[in-house]
Amino acid sequence: MRYGARSKEARIYKNTLNGLLVALVLLILPSQVLAQEQQEIVCTQCHTGLPEKYSQPVKLWRSSIHAVNDIGCNACHGGDPKDMANAMSPARGFLGVPKEIETPAFCGRCHIGVMKDYLSSAHGKALGKGGPTCVTCHGSHLVLKVSLELINEKSCTRCHDFERAKLIKEAMLKTELLIVAIDARIEGFKGQGVDTGKLEKDLFAVRNRFHTLFHDVDVDKVKKESAQINADLKKIDTVMQGLDDTRQKRKIVGAIAVAGALLAALLFHLLRKTYS
Repeated sequence: MRYGARSKEARIYKNTLNGLLVALVLLILPSQVLAQEQQEIVCTQCHTGLPEKYSQPVKLWRSSIHAVNDIGCNACHGGDPKDMANAMSPARGFLGVPKEIETPAFCGRCHIGVMKDYLSSAHGKALGKGGPTCVTCHGSHLVLKVSLELINEKSCTRCHDFERAKLIKEAMLKTELLIVAIDARIEGFKGQGVDTGKLEKDLFAVRNRFHTLFHDVDVDKVKKESAQINADLKKIDTVMQGLDDTRQKRKIVGAIAVAGALLAALLFHLLRKTYS
């Protein structure tokens, strides 16, 4: 009887434990599903269903470099992205759309260095006097990754002729191509297990210098700076060439060692066969 009672108690304990586990799973699953549903901020949830005037910004944003880097509406416009009722509450930091003259400071909260470059340029000095702001060239919602493609005849001729911009773009094109090529080679080295920390740090510094030229409209200055930057990029390229040469020499030495080992094994086999 005692054994039967103990078995019954064990079954009851086991069934109770299983029931608790099932209940726990049922409680966790809905919260996981809810968490996945809440990944999209309320700004996009609401604006997506509104008329085109209000839904278009969301559509454009989805294809932007901001969306790629998980920078949502609230990062620029403020507000509470998790609370529909307070999403546009000034008490929650909502800023809305800045006035034209406030745009550089608005964007400069994140792009501090770029804002300084812009304000010191001819474009920045014309702020509030008919000059372009950040969104004139970069867009407000379909913000594109920075590249020389942003300097194009269609965009520039909205305000002036394209000649000076064309000269600046041509002067910077070689530099950009070098940066892209070196960046790809560094990634290749990294994939092979090479320590690329110093190379990445050097390229990062050069790339930052290069980006400061994007807002400068002084053709001679851009040409001079581009030439200096190209020289620094060549130094990085020389270091990588040295790494390539070292790796190639190691491969040759390794191949010779393997060939020598195979030849030695063959000779040993022939000697054994001769003496046997």
